[in-house]
Amino acid sequence: MRKADVLRRKVEDVELRHGMSVDELLAAFDGAGGFTAKKVAEGARIVGQMVRDRQCTVFLSFPAALVATGIRGVIRTLVERKLVDVVVTTCGTVDHDLARAWGAYYHGAFEMDDAELLKIGVHRLGNVLVPRESYGPLLEKHVQPILRELWDEGKRSLSTRDLLWEFGRRVKDRASILHWAARNEIPIFVPAIFDGAFGSQLWQFWQDHRQFRVDEMADEQALADIVFPAKRTGALVIGGGVSKHHTIWWNQFRDGLDYAVYVTTAVEHDGSLSGARVREAVSWGKVRPKAKQLTIEGDASVILPLLIAPLIR
Repeated sequence: MRKADVLRRKVEDVELRHGMSVDELLAAFDGAGGFTAKKVAEGARIVGQMVRDRQCTVFLSFPAALVATGIRGVIRTLVERKLVDVVVTTCGTVDHDLARAWGAYYHGAFEMDDAELLKIGVHRLGNVLVPRESYGPLLEKHVQPILRELWDEGKRSLSTRDLLWEFGRRVKDRASILHWAARNEIPIFVPAIFDGAFGSQLWQFWQDHRQFRVDEMADEQALADIVFPAKRTGALVIGGGVSKHHTIWWNQFRDGLDYAVYVTTAVEHDGSLSGARVREAVSWGKVRPKAKQLTIEGDASVILPLLIAPLIR
């Protein structure tokens, strides 16, 4: 290693000014050379490259908690503008998207008294408050009639993709992720569909309709039909869990992703998937060794809007 080879680019100060655009702020982050700011700038560049690559099939993977917040709007914009081709997420995403289409969530605080909240019928999700009547009972009120409608139409077996499209067609809220996924025929896959309130509603419906099925094999076939013919694939992966793993798992069958940007708050020293950096996925063949890739450590409620804002024109 030669000194001249590594000392090539000077650190520049971030100069803030009134009316600064997001693009200008990201350029300043890039010049700052410091810590997460530089990673956010680089991540926005990679996300932009994968979205603009017309031969790249773009996956979006995220857990449910963000959908309980206003960041739902950022995710919905990605689906509404057709900036992603495939969504892989968790059952809670369906819960929160439908609950907010039919009800309301409220501001709270992390330090609130949870025992008192229980007494007054309010759930706490971080610093978001979810009235009990805006969650379980509300979902039951709306989900069961839609399931009966599908049953009366002769539908007995549906993949999670097709089931969520059916719900999306019936949700008129233009702020809904499901609404735009159905309208634009962007598949949403939920590998753990029973791990949430919506899944419990499916189980409840099944009690009196024993021929009703969620066909998860059809989801896997649909994923195969997407992954195998893809010229290139890329993924924006928020957090971890089953949605992250299902995204990178399927991409190993084509020798890995060509683009990958992870955003996570988890540590990697405990061996968790949530904390695993992109480089670990390379060892499994889930991300290609020469992929354009990056792991950004930080809160997606702050970072995701910065990554996506430059794509909105």
